[in-house]
Amino acid sequence: MSKVKRYSYRICFIMVCLLMVFSVTPLFAQKQNKKLTEQALATMEKATRYMVDTVSTNGGYLWHYLPDLSRRWGEMEAYDTMIWVQPPGTTSMGHLFLDAYHVTGDPSYFKAADKAAAAIIWGQLDCGGWNYIVDFAGDRSLKEWYNTIGKNGWRLEEFQHYYGNATFDDDVSSDAAKFLLRMYLENLDPKYKYPLDKAIEFVMESQYPVGGWPQRYPLRYDFSHHGNPDYTSYYTFNDDVVWENVNFLIQCYLTLGEQRFLDPIYRGMNFYISTQIGPPQAGWAQQYTLDLKPAGARTYEPNGLLPGYTCASISLLMRFYRYTGETKFLAGIPAAFDWLESCRLPQHMTDNGKYTHPTFVELGTNKPIFVHRKGSNVVHGYYYVDYDDKNLLIHYGGKSNLNNSIKSLRAEYEKVSNMSVEEATKDSPLFVKRFTEDIMPQKYYDVKSQGMTASAMSYGKRNVPTETQVQEVINSVDDEGRWLVKHVPISNPYIGDGTKTEPTDKYASTDVGDETDTSCYTDETDQLYISTREYINKMTVLMNYVASQKELEK
Repeated sequence: MSKVKRYSYRICFIMVCLLMVFSVTPLFAQKQNKKLTEQALATMEKATRYMVDTVSTNGGYLWHYLPDLSRRWGEMEAYDTMIWVQPPGTTSMGHLFLDAYHVTGDPSYFKAADKAAAAIIWGQLDCGGWNYIVDFAGDRSLKEWYNTIGKNGWRLEEFQHYYGNATFDDDVSSDAAKFLLRMYLENLDPKYKYPLDKAIEFVMESQYPVGGWPQRYPLRYDFSHHGNPDYTSYYTFNDDVVWENVNFLIQCYLTLGEQRFLDPIYRGMNFYISTQIGPPQAGWAQQYTLDLKPAGARTYEPNGLLPGYTCASISLLMRFYRYTGETKFLAGIPAAFDWLESCRLPQHMTDNGKYTHPTFVELGTNKPIFVHRKGSNVVHGYYYVDYDDKNLLIHYGGKSNLNNSIKSLRAEYEKVSNMSVEEATKDSPLFVKRFTEDIMPQKYYDVKSQGMTASAMSYGKRNVPTETQVQEVINSVDDEGRWLVKHVPISNPYIGDGTKTEPTDKYASTDVGDETDTSCYTDETDQLYISTREYINKMTVLMNYVASQKELEK
C-alpha cells in the first residue's frame, strides 16, 4: 500500500473516532446531568421531609434550632409552642415550598406550603395583620414571653412590650399577606380568600390619609420607653414599611384586578414626595410625626436624616415615575443628590476612605451624629447621641459607604429623566392595557417579585449553579436530611432582670450586654444548628439547577 493511501486511511480512521467521541460525549453529559438532577430532587425531598415532619410546629417555623430541638430562636429565643412570621421564618418557608412545587410539580411541596399557610392563618390577628410571633399556646403564654425574654432584650426594643396588635416592621404583615395571595392564586381555593381579604382590608384601613403607614396597627400609645414617646404610630419608612405595602397592593391590583387598590397605591407613592425635607437638607428621615416632622424611634434611632434611606427613596421615586409618567416624582431628586454630597463624612472620620456617610445627620446643622451605649443590661443601661465617632454600636452601624449607590443612582436618573413618558411607562403595572400573555394573570405575575412584570414561570433562570456547586450542596446534607451550620445568632437564656448598675463601656460595641441580656448574638463556637435560612439557601441552589435542566429539555 502506498504512503498516500496509508495516510488517507489514517485520516479517515481518526475522523471516525472523533465523530464517535463527539456523538457519545453529549449522551454521556446528558446521563450525568440526569443523574445529578435526580440526586438534587432526592436531596430536596429528604431535607424537606425533615423540616416538615420533625422541625415544624403546626406547619410553622422559627429561624434556628439546636440539633436536638431543645432550644430554638427567631430573632429572640422562643418557646416550643411558638413560630416566627418574620423572615426567614414561616412565610419565607411557605414561599420556598411554593417555589419548589412550581419547579418540581411534586404535590408534597404544595402540601408543605398549605401547612405553612394554615399556621399563618391561625396566627392572623382580628385586625387582619400579624405580630412577629405566633404562639399556639395563646395569649397567656405570649404575655409571659414578653414579660421575661422579650422585656430583657436590651437592643431589641420592639420586643420589650406586648401591644397585642400587628406590625409592618421587617415585612411581617405585608409578606404574610403576599404569601396568602400566592396561595389563593395557585388554585383560586376559597379557603384562602377570607384571610386574604382580611389582610388586604388591614393594609388599606391602616394607611393614613396622606399615604403613609404606622409601624404597628391598630394604633397604640402605651409604651413610653426611657421617657420617649411611643413611636409605633408615627409615619414609618423603616424597613420599607411604605414601599412593601404599596408593592403588595400593586400585586393585588395586577392579580385581583380591583380598581379600589389604585387610590392607596397612588397615595403611598405620593407620600415619598411630601416627606422629603426642603433644601439644603433635601433628604428623608426614618419616621415622621403626624404633622410630618422627622422623629426618632427606638432609643438608638435619633431624630435626624438618613443618607441611606435617602438613596432608597431616590430609587423608588424613579420607579414611581416609570409607574406613572408623572415628573413630580423626579423633581426632588437633584436636591437630594446635592444633600448627599453635602453630608459626607469629614476625612478624619472615613477610616481612610472605608466610609463615606454617617447613618444619621443632625437636622439644621448637617453634622454627623453617632449613637453609643453605656451599661450592662436593659434595666440600667442606656443609649445616647453625640458627635464622637468612636466606640460605635456594632448592632446598628454608625457609618456606611454609599459611593457605588450614589453613582448608580445618578446614572439611572440621567437615563430615566431623558426618556419619553411613553418609553418610561411602557411596562407600568398601573396603566390601562390589555393583557396578552399566554397564561392568566393569576399565574403570570410573580407576587414575590418587586419587578414590574416578572413572570412566575421564570423561576430558576437566574443564578444557575455549576454542577460542582450542586454536588457540594448534595454532599453536605446529613443522614437525617439536615444542612447544619455554625455561627448563627443565638442568645443568653433568660435568668431574670439585670442588676448591674455601673455605666460601663464594656458592652458599648457588642451585640449583647451581660448574662441577663436576651438579645441575639453570633455563636462563634463550633456548635452546629438547624437553620431555616440555610435550608432556604441550599434548596434554592438545587431548585435553580433542576429548573435549568428542565429548560434545556424543552
